[in-house]
Amino acid sequence: MKIIRFAAASAFFLVLACAIYWLHISYMHVNVVFYSAIVDGVMAAFITAGLVMALRSFSVFSGFEKLQMLIIWLLTAYALAISVPTVLDRSLSFYILEKLQQRGGGIQQSRFAEVFTDEYLKEHRLVDVRLTEQLESGTIRIENGCVRLTPKGDGLASFSRFFRRHLLPKQRLLMGQYSDDLTDPFRHSAAQKDYTCR
Repeated sequence: MKIIRFAAASAFFLVLACAIYWLHISYMHVNVVFYSAIVDGVMAAFITAGLVMALRSFSVFSGFEKLQMLIIWLLTAYALAISVPTVLDRSLSFYILEKLQQRGGGIQQSRFAEVFTDEYLKEHRLVDVRLTEQLESGTIRIENGCVRLTPKGDGLASFSRFFRRHLLPKQRLLMGQYSDDLTDPFRHSAAQKDYTCR
């Protein structure tokens, strides 16, 4: 009996989360896709939890079990926000598939760098999207045309560099060869460019 009621409440949560997300993206402003999807899922989780607390048919659950259900729904909301809209919005892998489809199913491998620099950056407004996300996250600030790290951004960059160097695969398959290139992608960077802020 409990399993059926939990399943029914969870199904309601999923439908509600999708409905809130659809209303949000259709009729409201969205600053960052990931953050808005998280907010939508959290709202659906708390609304569902409120109904579970209020309806007599869910009195078979203890307070602790109801708390567990809320936690499950919150974790599900987080997983959905990352796994669906955020991945589709940010994924270079999906872009490659969509671009191949757009171009009739095939693109010369030697031209992919050109596709990324000439088409991907413009079509997805990649610089604008990523700078907006970082501004909204508080990791950068823009002053007089200069993008600067905040202390929060500096800390995250240090963590990312540490993780990349020490906790990413040292033997990763890249186009038929195993390499550690992505543990230190700046290893072969060009010399100092003139785009730094004065």
